[in-house]
Amino acid sequence: MLRSKTSKVALCGVIAALSVTLLFLTGIVPVATIAMPAVAGCFLIAVVAEIGLRYGVAVYAAVCVLSVLLVPDREAALFYIVFFGYYPVLYGVLSRIRNRVLCWVAKLLVFNVAAVVEALLAVWLLAIPMEEIVPFGWPFLPVLLLLMNAVFVLYDLSMNGLIVFYIRRLHPFVHRYFK
Repeated sequence: MLRSKTSKVALCGVIAALSVTLLFLTGIVPVATIAMPAVAGCFLIAVVAEIGLRYGVAVYAAVCVLSVLLVPDREAALFYIVFFGYYPVLYGVLSRIRNRVLCWVAKLLVFNVAAVVEALLAVWLLAIPMEEIVPFGWPFLPVLLLLMNAVFVLYDLSMNGLIVFYIRRLHPFVHRYFK
């Protein structure tokens, strides 16, 4: 864990800049509207591992404000704000639940609430037609939610792999560089 306040602020600034840059790239690569916010959120793993949850929340808040001001793809910024930005921070908290079934129920509940809120905000704030969110009609909605939950489970499992990779491979480098 980093001790110097200067090192903590420097790491937070670097992670925030990388996250905003990735979100900004969604304006250049429009097919990355969901992928870039997911990757940008993964950078918070370093902040939480090196400094702690409080700083992770602070970086999330800073990236949210900057993404609203700078990111041309508003839907990508919304994906980051509503789910992908805070989930890596929340992942550590939810993973502390000892009962595996209860842990997965909590994670799926967080995801489903975020998915519904994102869809509603996309329609209300961004004026995206509901037909684009549910392209095959309302009867297909349960199938769409089931598929989204399957993708979320894969995202969650990959998040665990990223955390293990970070701790084993990148933590010594980051700790030495920001010492």
